[in-house]
Parts: sequence; C-alpha cells; structure tokens
Amino acid sequence: MKGIHTGDKITVYARPLARLIEQLQRLPGIGPKTAQRLALHVIKRSGDEVQDLAQALINAKKQVGLCRECFHLSADPICEICSNPKRDIKTLCIVADSRDVIALEKTREYKGKYHVLGGVMSPIDGVGAEQLNIEALVRRVSQQQPQEVIVAISPSMEGETTTLYLGQLLKPFTKVTRIAFGLPVGGDLEYADEVTLVKALEGRQEFDSI
Repeated sequence: MKGIHTGDKITVYARPLARLIEQLQRLPGIGPKTAQRLALHVIKRSGDEVQDLAQALINAKKQVGLCRECFHLSADPICEICSNPKRDIKTLCIVADSRDVIALEKTREYKGKYHVLGGVMSPIDGVGAEQLNIEALVRRVSQQQPQEVIVAISPSMEGETTTLYLGQLLKPFTKVTRIAFGLPVGGDLEYADEVTLVKALEGRQEFDSI
C-alpha cells in the first residue's frame, strides 16, 4: 500500500493504483483529485476497455510523428492538410504548435496551408531559431512562393519576439501579415474561442503597416 496526498489528507491505495495516479498527474492540467477520479474510473472499466485504452496510447506514440512538409502531427509522411489538393497553396499560416493548427481548423474559415515551428524563441530557456523549424520555413517560402504568409503566434513576450523575427526574415520573399490582437496578451491560441480566432484572422495586418 502507498499513501498519496490529496488536499490536506492522505488516502491509502494499493501500489498499482497509486502508480497509475502518479502517472496521470504528470499529464498537463491533471491535479491529484482529477488523477484519482480518472484512475478509479479506469479500474472500474472492463478488461477489454482498459486494453483498448492502453493499446490506443501505445499506437499513438508509435505511429504519430511529424509531417515532413509542415511539421504538424501526422501518422503519414505528409499530413492530411498538406496532401489535400483543395487547400489554398497561396496562403501559409505559421503557428507555434500543432494545438494551434487544431484550434484554427475548428473555425472552418482558414483554407490555406500551415507551418508549425515547434515552439517559440525563448533565450532564457535556450530556445533560439536553430531549435525551431525556421530554416525549413524559409526554404519552403522561397521555393513555393506563397502570396501571403500569416504569422499566428500567441501574443506572449516570447511570441512577440518570434513574430517580429519571422516578419523581418520573410518580408524579402512575400507579403507577411500577423493576426490581429483580439487575443489577450499572454493568451494561447488553443484556448481562444472560434469567433475570436476568426476575427483575429480577418483583422490581420501587414508588417509594413505596423
């Protein structure tokens, strides 16, 4: 048996259950009480259901990688967005993370392609342009020559640094715009509602006019 802190008291669990709770707490946004609730829910499920969940986790880890074109999450070498002939090749939207692609896709308004940086520049954390998919971005823009590149990065301090850097870097190749600030400073794209994201896209500004 093992003790796990939940609030101001200690609850005793069988060791395998305690281990499951500990692992669930490592997931983002999962605190002790939520981890406990999820673990107990899993324990109550049938053996087949638990096996399906475990297999889904294993398959996702093994099979999901990055699209070699845009670096979005994909189970194939080229993701469904990049391989879709109906997407507008004249517009390229730069985002920090695959979660931002998912958020923008939910609006059903943006019809172009994406490029996922894999993060934002943060000198304090040792993340510079070399650690991001920026070299591939410049190569892609110079070769494919889209008519517009939209920088859609959350307006944090690091996001602003990255946005301005990309604007200066890409302006020699094409028109570069940035999404409007309907988003709160420090807010993340993935948490913005769909209406706010649509307005942010519609109100984007060209870098030369900023």
